[in-house]
Amino acid sequence: MQLIPVTSSNIDAVGYHEDDRTLHVRFASGHTYSYRDVDPEEHRALVAAPSVGSHFAKHIRPHYKGEKQ
Repeated sequence: MQLIPVTSSNIDAVGYHEDDRTLHVRFASGHTYSYRDVDPEEHRALVAAPSVGSHFAKHIRPHYKGEKQ
């Protein structure tokens, strides 16, 4: 699984593993977190969002538990 760079002040890159529906997010701090059971549509919406950081804060962080890698 490859992380794709995104334009955001807080998030450097995101990746998604469809087999186990895990979203991977690398933050500007350098830390990477995994979020399980994320729908593929949610991953696509995150990557396509005008503000990746805002979308993450509103739609991912409050609904999925992140696990630091």
